[in-house]
Amino acid sequence: MSRLIQYEGLARIHIGGAGGAPSNNFIRSLRDSTRGHYLIGASSVPSDLMLADVDEKHVVPYATAGDYRPCILALLARTRPAFMHVQSDYEVHAVSKLRDEIEALGVRLFLPAPDTVDKCVDKGKSYAIWSRAGLRVPRTIHLNTPADLKGAFDSLGATIWIRATVGGGGRGALPVTSFDFARAWIDQHDGWGEFTAAELLTSRSVTWQSIWHQGELVVAQARLRHKWSYGNRTLSGVTGITGVAETCSDEDVTRIALDAISAVDARPHGIFCVDMTYDNSGIPNPTEINIGRFFTTSYFFTKAGVNFPEIYCDLALDGRFPILDKKINPLPDGLVWVRGMDVAPVLTTSEELAKLEANQANGD
Repeated sequence: MSRLIQYEGLARIHIGGAGGAPSNNFIRSLRDSTRGHYLIGASSVPSDLMLADVDEKHVVPYATAGDYRPCILALLARTRPAFMHVQSDYEVHAVSKLRDEIEALGVRLFLPAPDTVDKCVDKGKSYAIWSRAGLRVPRTIHLNTPADLKGAFDSLGATIWIRATVGGGGRGALPVTSFDFARAWIDQHDGWGEFTAAELLTSRSVTWQSIWHQGELVVAQARLRHKWSYGNRTLSGVTGITGVAETCSDEDVTRIALDAISAVDARPHGIFCVDMTYDNSGIPNPTEINIGRFFTTSYFFTKAGVNFPEIYCDLALDGRFPILDKKINPLPDGLVWVRGMDVAPVLTTSEELAKLEANQANGD
């Protein structure tokens, strides 16, 4: 049965990547919000749209395709949304380049500055900025030629981490111990000039999701990642699909996230989500900023009590700031989000999870 909604007066919001997990969690958060929305879903994958809880569905080209610009501008002119949000690096980058044309249609955007988007979408650029700013980052070498790869093994150690500079979900990422295998991997991905090699860090990681408005921090929340879902199905162990996450608060994590953001933008505006991985000394190293989009697991914070997409849309549409007891880590520590395939995620606590883990250790 279709949802019975009085559409008149509802904010019309265009959502790119509708049906994919990152956008669906954004959509779920808006459906849970206190205000109504008319949601216009668009995706380059028609079957994904079948999974999107939106009021309209439209197929668009991939953001990297030559016909994306005319098609997306024509769609926006026809559907007349008040606001546009997308949830992939490629589309954030494409929309950022089209921002003047999009806003000329009367469609609002809430994006960081174009130069900031460029710096953060390309992990090689953000690494160089952080290195110059004195942040602790894994030693990294840009791989333009096989000679660069040879130099990486000589200087970074017997095992190095290679990955693509653009794209999410651990695109092209792999720990490698063999020069020949690493070379074949990069050849397979046609990745020379678009891959880096880095010092191998630990498997521990933490993320810091934040919204900014004209240089002012609006809200930020950190979470630890306990594991990747289906990591045993990949060569790298990384899937980009967080299986278990836990809210946390740590002054070092906050300080490093703020330093990483200020290094790329002196006046942040929009969404800045900092990924950090711990080194062998226990220091979180920034590895990337997911720019202009939320983490896939943004619905975790919504169910825990802080609806980031609602705050973001309230700011974009009405200039309305949230009322929070704390801007940084407003959620209590120890809330746990457990995700899997074809099951609803579960919000629980670290204590409850520890009880089950203790039962396993005791053989119960």
